[in-house]
Amino acid sequence: MTKAIDEKEAERHRAKMAKRKAVQDEEVAGKTAEKGLLIVHTGTGKGKSTAAFGLALRMLGRGRRVGVVQFVKGAWHTAERDALATFGDQVSWHSMGEGFTWETQDLKRDIAAAERAWAKAQELMDDESFGLVILDELNIALRYDYLDLDRVLAALTSRRPGLHVIVTGRNAKPALIEAADLVTDMTLVKHHFAAGVKAQEGIEY
Repeated sequence: MTKAIDEKEAERHRAKMAKRKAVQDEEVAGKTAEKGLLIVHTGTGKGKSTAAFGLALRMLGRGRRVGVVQFVKGAWHTAERDALATFGDQVSWHSMGEGFTWETQDLKRDIAAAERAWAKAQELMDDESFGLVILDELNIALRYDYLDLDRVLAALTSRRPGLHVIVTGRNAKPALIEAADLVTDMTLVKHHFAAGVKAQEGIEY
């Protein structure tokens, strides 16, 4: 049943929202800068890559090309890759990892894979046709020192002005967080794995 609202209550609400709108409008009007953003999705919670691919859809909706380099998940087939493939050459997807280090158990191989992925990332960042480049699980490669952090930061911070870059993965390095324009920490509150529920199609992959 719909709550009955009297005229005085409705007027108080209108006045309150009008004040709030004025504050919001003034704040938005003061934001005039425009630049390519360095975005970091990190934390123990689920959804870091998923959020990045959501931004990929937004960028594609604006007619801009998107590049994706996966530093770890190359051995896995993901449904989001199939979905984004429907955009044709508007998306350039490169899965170049070989799984997590506990799966490969080969440090030299992991470092070589990370170097190849980073070379591809630099190629995409230098290509002016891309509006967004997603470096999926780059934080993992940096965490295990597969790549030199200073070298990566130098390339990210000196990229062309209009390029947006998203870096995903747990344990983002403090220096990367400091350099970023936008950082989101996905916090784990509850996960179905703890209740014995396996990874499922359309949710985990």
